[in-house]
Amino acid sequence: MLTLSILMILPIIYIFNHAFKPYHELFVYPPNFFVREPNVQNFVELFWVTSNSIVPVSRYLFNSLFISVISVIGITAVSALCAYPLSKHPFPGKKYIFATIILMLMFTPEVIQIPRYLVVSNVGIMNTYLGHLLPVLALPVAVFLLKQFIDQIPDSLLEASRIDGANELVVFIRIVIPMCMPAIATVAILAFQNSWGNVETSMLFMQDDEMKNFPFFLSTLTNNLANNVARQGAAAVAALIILVPNLLFFVLLQSKVISTMAHSGIK
Repeated sequence: MLTLSILMILPIIYIFNHAFKPYHELFVYPPNFFVREPNVQNFVELFWVTSNSIVPVSRYLFNSLFISVISVIGITAVSALCAYPLSKHPFPGKKYIFATIILMLMFTPEVIQIPRYLVVSNVGIMNTYLGHLLPVLALPVAVFLLKQFIDQIPDSLLEASRIDGANELVVFIRIVIPMCMPAIATVAILAFQNSWGNVETSMLFMQDDEMKNFPFFLSTLTNNLANNVARQGAAAVAALIILVPNLLFFVLLQSKVISTMAHSGIK
């Protein structure tokens, strides 16, 4: 386990070191794994790349942050509202709907790119923030996790709330949601990772660069051989910027995620 942990953390250490390496250390032979003369030259270069362009790097960062925050809220809300009736309310076709959601877990995003494009185009939200948000709102794994968690909430507890006069909305908000916070934290992490690193919506649904996100900008830094060599440092900084929020978000919600994995429900 220790060996596997070290192997998994090596790329993070490499990116961190690469981001702070001066230009002459990036191409020294034999290469140095650890930076010897750290500086912020690569950070300056990253912002200099877009200083003379129409779209500054700050715009790409704002787009990514805005889309990710709204996506986390939207995915969590949609998944919870879908999981609750699937778990606690009988209705015709319930088993078939849940089976379809499970089946959707088998498909990679590439398989449904064309249907997504057709939906976004026909709805008329190309080149808008909704074009970023709508294709990612349905996250099958989030519905599955929440449904499995809600299954373990005692029906007697919900019935007692209804007898006391609580309607379904009150039961959902006051009883179900607080008891599902570990699963909701896990879904929030998955939703954030899915949105923060998503480059597909920018490539497929956005024509204007000012509507594209930061991962798309990262892909343009090394889009040819010349840039691949000259902008290695700037690309490492961009990769570090994408990595750090993911790590921070996970650390903040780590205890909730561990609770979800350890209990897989409610004691």
